[in-house]
Amino acid sequence: MTWTPPVLHRGKENYVDFYALDPSTGTMRRKKVMLDRLKGQTRARYARQVVEELTQKLVRGWNPWVEQKAGEQFVPWEEVVEHYRNYVVKLHNDSAFREETMRDYLSRLNVLNEWEGMKRFKIFFAYQIDGMVLTQFLDYILIGRGDSPQTYNNYVAWLRTFFGWMQSRRFIHDDPTDGIAQLKRKKEKNRTVIPEAVLRQIKDFCERENKHFLLACYLLYYMFVRPHEMSLLRVRDFQLSQRTLLLYGNQTKNHNDAVVTLPDHIIHLMVELKVFDSPGGYYLFSDGCRPGEGWRDSKQFRDYWNHHVRKALKLPPQYKFYSLKDTGITNMLRALADPISVRNQARHSSLLITNSYTPLDIKQANDEILRAAKAMHGGAF
Repeated sequence: MTWTPPVLHRGKENYVDFYALDPSTGTMRRKKVMLDRLKGQTRARYARQVVEELTQKLVRGWNPWVEQKAGEQFVPWEEVVEHYRNYVVKLHNDSAFREETMRDYLSRLNVLNEWEGMKRFKIFFAYQIDGMVLTQFLDYILIGRGDSPQTYNNYVAWLRTFFGWMQSRRFIHDDPTDGIAQLKRKKEKNRTVIPEAVLRQIKDFCERENKHFLLACYLLYYMFVRPHEMSLLRVRDFQLSQRTLLLYGNQTKNHNDAVVTLPDHIIHLMVELKVFDSPGGYYLFSDGCRPGEGWRDSKQFRDYWNHHVRKALKLPPQYKFYSLKDTGITNMLRALADPISVRNQARHSSLLITNSYTPLDIKQANDEILRAAKAMHGGAF
């Protein structure tokens, strides 16, 4: 016999142990799996699962001293989840992850952890999640929840990073996302443009109900400052003499410093709201979207939009707060502004991205092509 059956021990220490032959020494070595980290019924259920899993693996020929694959794979799934949560929060606190990234990762983790399949498949350890389990989870995302193919692809991308993290910490040996592909998308990104009439309704509502939120809408529509970037703005970042706004790399999407143009009517609104009476170190959008000492998550913009603006005006769900940015870029191009200037204001990495916002009805013929075609027409064909 090259191994002994796993045995549960209870007392001052609670653990499961067994012996397996170590070929390098020719002797039987003892392997222990500690259970003291768990309490009560959770420990009893976990202990039974450990004994069952170890026995099945040993019967199939597994040897912990030969493969050295075990690592931390018998750490309970709940602990792996908690460890990952702490890891993501730490990276955010150290500015390695943006607020949206942290929130997105933790949200997807919660969906996976609370998915009924985790109980149905009796997932106690991370290594029990294989390709079949993930395929069913992704089917739940696409069909059970009715999410879009893009959301499905986002989950695939996150699962790869999540299980890659587990693999690097030896919670698993094999990556269950191998062979799981993203869905092919036939359409380009659909940008929602809010009609002029609706923009006027939004402006009228905000002027009546919350002019500070109107300022947030203006920064998004005219200056293309993203919600997360807005949440970090301080009063001192606005340079009135130069009519500019300074954005620092630690708060921008591409991590680059930037200067964007500050239109006069936004300055007038800020003066009307007495923004510059506040200390320079105040956040522009603190509690209630007003200047204050405390930082507020960019979620407050979406919440006010969804619970007040969209609800009061009965706007369709495709009109999101972020749609103001897409609409602003499109309308600035429609106003025949220089595309390069629009690119710089939007801080796009290339003019191609800016041009993707250009409405089809304002795209004009290329004069150089017209002149070349006229010259060619004088030839043989």
